[in-house]
Amino acid sequence: MRIFDTKVQHLKYKVLREVAKQAWDDTLLDNLLEIPKKIVPGNTPTMRCCVYKERAILAERVKIAMGGDKENPNVIEVIETACDECPMGGYEVTNSCRGCLAHRCEDVCRRGAISFDHNHVAHIDKSKCVDCGACAKVCPYSAIVNRKRPCENACKIKAISMNENKAAAIDNDKCIACGACVYQCPFGAITDKSYILDAIDILKKSDKNEKYKVFAVVAPSISSQFSYAKLGQVITGLKELGFYTVIEAALGADMVAHAESKELAEKGFLTSSCCPAFVSYIEKSFPDLLPFVSHNLSPMATIAKYIKEHEEPCKVIFIGPCTAKKGEVQKESVKPYVDVAMTFEELQALFDSRDLDITTREEDVLDNASYFGRIFARSGGLSDAVAQGLKEHGMEDFDLKALPCDGIEACRTALLKKSKNVLDANFIEGMACIGGCIGGAGCLTHGEKNKAEVDKYGMEAYEKTIGSAISMLK
Repeated sequence: MRIFDTKVQHLKYKVLREVAKQAWDDTLLDNLLEIPKKIVPGNTPTMRCCVYKERAILAERVKIAMGGDKENPNVIEVIETACDECPMGGYEVTNSCRGCLAHRCEDVCRRGAISFDHNHVAHIDKSKCVDCGACAKVCPYSAIVNRKRPCENACKIKAISMNENKAAAIDNDKCIACGACVYQCPFGAITDKSYILDAIDILKKSDKNEKYKVFAVVAPSISSQFSYAKLGQVITGLKELGFYTVIEAALGADMVAHAESKELAEKGFLTSSCCPAFVSYIEKSFPDLLPFVSHNLSPMATIAKYIKEHEEPCKVIFIGPCTAKKGEVQKESVKPYVDVAMTFEELQALFDSRDLDITTREEDVLDNASYFGRIFARSGGLSDAVAQGLKEHGMEDFDLKALPCDGIEACRTALLKKSKNVLDANFIEGMACIGGCIGGAGCLTHGEKNKAEVDKYGMEAYEKTIGSAISMLK
């Protein structure tokens, strides 16, 4: 049974599972050195040239599974020892160069970096090249390629560079913790910190003294995950882990759509506040547009705030697809409401750390949100929900011009147009991940089929309007 998209994800999961197992038994600190040996037994390496280097890298993975570098505020970290196999030469001429007469590559190079040998084959002088890519664009044979590392290609905001050790380095002033580099790194050298130990500690203390209830708030994209089991079995599994009950973040999405649609009509222009990576991007790259960001908390924080205000004493653990949520819960505006943010990858590790086979469990029910709250998980869903919110407020006369931005590049284009006052839209739905939340780095699986699963899940909602879902809270 294949649960994850890649072997890198599976390796990350194995480390998380072993760390969690020891944490449940209070033996973690006594067995830290045994975890790498357990994952790579014997003296035969399974992933690299040397078993000792392999275990050294696994030891670093264990540290990140335990919370990582406390001095680094970013939730995304680089394991330098694992980052040593990727090409980093920039633009290079391949053997596809035919030594043609046109020499278009030479003509477009403003730096004079292109020259030719006695066979008329092109060469690039790295001391002059500025990696503009003009030569690659005009080559009729596609003979010039960009030897860029996958993490650099994945990072559309240019927050990744190479340090003096030829390892990836993250610029925290630019990074929005979207996790695109995490998912694309083929060596797993870039990864997100895990707070799984904090979650286990909360659950264990609740089980021992019952001084507080622990609520699981699950993102609506959960409907496209754990495809090997039924959603109701996942809910049962969460309760067996020690959660008092499970609440949909989609109910928070209903609350946000209800408030955000009204806010939009009052202000005339708005950008969404649901995706923490998108909001972070505005803060770091378009600070002049911050006044246009919706004042509403994200769906996660909105429903968690409601839970904390009505169910104290309690703890709230968010489970979803998003690495940026781990950064969001550290914000002063969110910290009082959400105690830990976890990914679906980490939830799978939690299940297996307790030898909990959810496929053998009865199905429980998860039904406390509307269709519109649930479709927040995919690109365009928030815009549809805002349109519905305007309708339910009796504001159909407001001319909604929503612009769903599918991925951070689309967000950048929209924000640039807005900054120059040439944007033909009055609502920007910003989603940093391609496809929306269903494309988050913490997903078990990624793909177009996930969108269909979210829409199907939305149609199954008992509450058909935003208002009817919110009315359950009163």
